[in-house]
Amino acid sequence: MRLTRAALTVAATALTPALLLSAPAFAEGTATTAAVATTVTTASDVPVGDMSDDDLRVAVLRVAVLRILDAAQQNNDKAVVRAANAALDDGSPEALRAFLETGYRQAQAEDDRVAIARILGVAQQNNDKAVVRAANAALDDGSPEALRAFLETGYRQAQAEDDRVAIARILADPATSPALRAAAEKALDDGTPEALRYFLEHGRYEVDA
Repeated sequence: MRLTRAALTVAATALTPALLLSAPAFAEGTATTAAVATTVTTASDVPVGDMSDDDLRVAVLRVAVLRILDAAQQNNDKAVVRAANAALDDGSPEALRAFLETGYRQAQAEDDRVAIARILGVAQQNNDKAVVRAANAALDDGSPEALRAFLETGYRQAQAEDDRVAIARILADPATSPALRAAAEKALDDGTPEALRYFLEHGRYEVDA
Protein backbone atom coordinates (compact mmCIF):
# COMPACT_ATOMS: atom_id res chain seq x y z
CA MET A 1 0.00 0.00 0.00
CA ARG A 2 1.42 3.40 -1.00
CA LEU A 3 1.02 6.25 1.47
CA THR A 4 0.82 9.95 0.70
CA ARG A 5 2.21 12.51 3.12
CA ALA A 6 -1.34 13.25 4.24
CA ALA A 7 -1.81 9.58 5.07
CA LEU A 8 1.52 9.60 6.86
CA THR A 9 0.37 12.44 9.07
CA VAL A 10 -2.83 10.58 9.91
CA ALA A 11 -0.89 7.43 10.71
CA ALA A 12 1.61 9.30 12.85
CA THR A 13 -1.23 11.01 14.70
CA ALA A 14 -2.85 7.66 15.41
CA LEU A 15 0.35 5.94 16.45
CA THR A 16 2.04 8.65 18.48
CA PRO A 17 -0.14 8.61 21.63
CA ALA A 18 0.07 4.84 21.99
CA LEU A 19 3.77 4.60 21.24
CA LEU A 20 5.18 7.74 22.76
CA LEU A 21 3.01 8.93 25.61
CA SER A 22 3.78 5.71 27.47
CA ALA A 23 7.36 6.97 27.79
CA PRO A 24 8.13 9.14 30.84
CA ALA A 25 6.59 12.59 30.72
CA PHE A 26 9.96 14.12 31.47
CA ALA A 27 11.51 12.85 28.23
CA GLU A 28 12.81 15.84 26.34
CA GLY A 29 13.75 13.63 23.41
CA THR A 30 10.26 12.22 22.84
CA ALA A 31 9.02 12.89 19.31
CA THR A 32 5.80 14.81 18.91
CA THR A 33 3.23 13.97 16.27
CA ALA A 34 4.38 16.81 14.04
CA ALA A 35 8.02 15.81 14.39
CA VAL A 36 7.23 12.20 13.62
CA ALA A 37 5.25 13.15 10.54
CA THR A 38 8.05 15.30 9.13
CA THR A 39 11.02 13.06 9.95
CA VAL A 40 9.82 9.52 9.34
CA THR A 41 11.62 9.51 6.00
CA THR A 42 14.99 9.87 7.74
CA ALA A 43 14.40 6.70 9.73
CA SER A 44 14.12 4.52 6.65
CA ASP A 45 15.83 4.15 3.31
CA VAL A 46 12.41 3.65 1.73
CA PRO A 47 10.74 6.81 0.36
CA VAL A 48 7.56 7.70 2.22
CA GLY A 49 5.46 7.13 -0.85
CA ASP A 50 6.74 3.55 -1.14
CA MET A 51 6.25 2.58 2.50
CA SER A 52 3.85 -0.17 3.47
CA ASP A 53 1.79 0.13 6.64
CA ASP A 54 4.31 -2.06 8.45
CA ASP A 55 7.22 0.03 7.15
CA LEU A 56 5.50 3.16 8.40
CA ARG A 57 4.89 1.75 11.87
CA VAL A 58 8.54 0.73 12.22
CA ALA A 59 9.70 4.11 10.91
CA VAL A 60 7.54 5.96 13.45
CA LEU A 61 9.00 3.83 16.23
CA ARG A 62 12.54 4.40 14.98
CA VAL A 63 12.04 8.17 14.86
CA ALA A 64 10.85 8.20 18.46
CA VAL A 65 13.85 6.15 19.62
CA LEU A 66 16.27 8.26 17.58
CA ARG A 67 14.92 11.46 19.15
CA ILE A 68 15.44 10.01 22.62
CA LEU A 69 18.91 8.78 21.67
CA ASP A 70 19.92 12.22 20.44
CA ALA A 71 18.85 13.87 23.71
CA ALA A 72 20.55 11.16 25.76
CA GLN A 73 23.83 11.62 23.90
CA GLN A 74 23.72 15.34 24.58
CA ASN A 75 23.04 14.70 28.28
CA ASN A 76 25.62 11.88 28.48
CA ASP A 77 22.93 9.51 29.76
CA LYS A 78 24.89 6.33 29.18
CA ALA A 79 22.20 3.83 30.15
CA VAL A 80 19.64 5.43 27.86
CA VAL A 81 22.16 5.56 25.00
CA ARG A 82 22.97 1.90 25.52
CA ALA A 83 19.31 0.82 25.67
CA ALA A 84 18.28 2.95 22.69
CA ASN A 85 21.12 1.64 20.55
CA ALA A 86 20.23 -1.92 21.50
CA ALA A 87 16.65 -1.37 20.40
CA LEU A 88 17.76 0.23 17.13
CA ASP A 89 20.28 -2.53 16.46
CA ASP A 90 17.55 -5.12 16.97
CA GLY A 91 15.27 -3.10 14.70
CA SER A 92 12.13 -5.14 15.27
CA PRO A 93 8.86 -3.39 16.13
CA GLU A 94 8.75 -5.40 19.36
CA ALA A 95 12.20 -4.22 20.49
CA LEU A 96 11.52 -0.60 19.58
CA ARG A 97 8.14 -0.60 21.28
CA ALA A 98 9.55 -2.29 24.41
CA PHE A 99 12.18 0.44 24.70
CA LEU A 100 9.59 3.20 24.39
CA GLU A 101 7.12 1.61 26.79
CA THR A 102 9.44 0.37 29.55
CA GLY A 103 13.12 0.30 28.63
CA TYR A 104 13.53 4.05 28.33
CA ARG A 105 11.97 4.73 31.72
CA GLN A 106 14.18 2.12 33.39
CA ALA A 107 17.35 3.29 31.67
CA GLN A 108 16.66 6.95 32.48
CA ALA A 109 16.18 6.02 36.13
CA GLU A 110 19.56 4.28 36.09
CA ASP A 111 21.22 7.41 34.70
CA ASP A 112 19.36 9.58 37.18
CA ARG A 113 20.62 7.50 40.10
CA VAL A 114 24.19 8.00 38.89
CA ALA A 115 23.64 11.75 38.56
CA ILE A 116 22.14 12.00 42.04
CA ALA A 117 24.98 9.97 43.54
CA ARG A 118 27.44 12.49 42.09
CA ILE A 119 25.45 15.42 43.44
CA LEU A 120 25.26 13.71 46.83
CA GLY A 121 29.02 13.23 46.96
CA VAL A 122 29.67 16.93 46.28
CA ALA A 123 26.98 18.00 48.76
CA GLN A 124 28.51 15.85 51.49
CA GLN A 125 31.91 17.43 50.89
CA ASN A 126 30.36 20.91 51.05
CA ASN A 127 28.19 20.05 54.07
CA ASP A 128 25.07 21.06 52.13
CA LYS A 129 22.61 19.45 54.49
CA ALA A 130 19.42 20.19 52.58
CA VAL A 131 20.83 18.75 49.35
CA VAL A 132 22.11 15.67 51.18
CA ARG A 133 18.70 15.17 52.76
CA ALA A 134 16.78 15.62 49.50
CA ALA A 135 19.17 13.46 47.47
CA ASN A 136 19.00 10.64 50.01
CA ALA A 137 15.20 10.86 50.06
CA ALA A 138 15.06 10.51 46.28
CA LEU A 139 17.47 7.57 46.30
CA ASP A 140 15.59 5.90 49.16
CA ASP A 141 12.31 6.27 47.24
CA GLY A 142 14.01 4.87 44.15
CA SER A 143 11.12 5.40 41.73
CA PRO A 144 11.89 6.96 38.34
CA GLU A 145 9.47 9.76 39.20
CA ALA A 146 11.17 10.62 42.50
CA LEU A 147 14.63 10.54 40.94
CA ARG A 148 13.57 12.79 38.07
CA ALA A 149 11.71 15.18 40.39
CA PHE A 150 14.85 15.69 42.47
CA LEU A 151 16.96 16.46 39.39
CA GLU A 152 14.38 18.79 37.83
CA THR A 153 13.22 20.74 40.90
CA GLY A 154 14.23 19.24 44.23
CA TYR A 155 17.97 19.76 43.83
CA ARG A 156 17.55 23.41 42.88
CA GLN A 157 15.27 24.08 45.85
CA ALA A 158 17.49 22.22 48.33
CA GLN A 159 20.62 23.97 47.08
CA ALA A 160 18.90 27.32 47.53
CA GLU A 161 18.10 26.38 51.12
CA ASP A 162 21.75 25.54 51.79
CA ASP A 163 22.89 28.70 50.03
CA ARG A 164 20.67 30.84 52.24
CA VAL A 165 22.26 29.26 55.30
CA ALA A 166 25.74 29.90 53.92
CA ILE A 167 24.94 33.55 53.22
CA ALA A 168 23.43 33.97 56.67
CA ARG A 169 26.72 32.76 58.16
CA ILE A 170 28.59 35.39 56.17
CA LEU A 171 26.27 38.06 57.53
CA ALA A 172 26.74 36.77 61.08
CA ASP A 173 30.51 37.07 60.85
CA PRO A 174 31.67 40.33 62.55
CA ALA A 175 34.61 40.47 60.12
CA THR A 176 32.32 40.79 57.09
CA SER A 177 32.98 44.09 55.33
CA PRO A 178 30.15 46.57 54.73
CA ALA A 179 30.39 46.03 50.97
CA LEU A 180 30.23 42.26 51.30
CA ARG A 181 27.36 42.57 53.76
CA ALA A 182 25.42 44.71 51.32
CA ALA A 183 25.99 42.22 48.50
CA ALA A 184 24.90 39.33 50.72
CA GLU A 185 21.75 41.12 51.80
CA LYS A 186 20.97 41.94 48.18
CA ALA A 187 21.22 38.26 47.25
CA LEU A 188 18.93 37.28 50.13
CA ASP A 189 16.44 39.99 49.20
CA ASP A 190 16.37 38.67 45.64
CA GLY A 191 15.86 35.19 47.02
CA THR A 192 16.04 33.25 43.77
CA PRO A 193 18.25 30.15 43.66
CA GLU A 194 20.21 31.78 40.83
CA ALA A 195 20.93 34.97 42.80
CA LEU A 196 21.96 33.05 45.91
CA ARG A 197 24.27 30.74 43.97
CA TYR A 198 25.79 33.61 41.97
CA PHE A 199 26.67 35.47 45.14
CA LEU A 200 28.40 32.46 46.67
CA GLU A 201 30.26 31.50 43.51
CA HIS A 202 31.12 34.95 42.15
CA GLY A 203 29.54 37.95 43.83
CA ARG A 204 31.32 37.80 47.15
CA TYR A 205 34.70 37.56 45.43
CA GLU A 206 33.88 40.44 43.11
CA VAL A 207 33.10 42.63 46.14
CA ASP A 208 36.39 41.79 47.85
CA ALA A 209 38.42 42.13 44.65
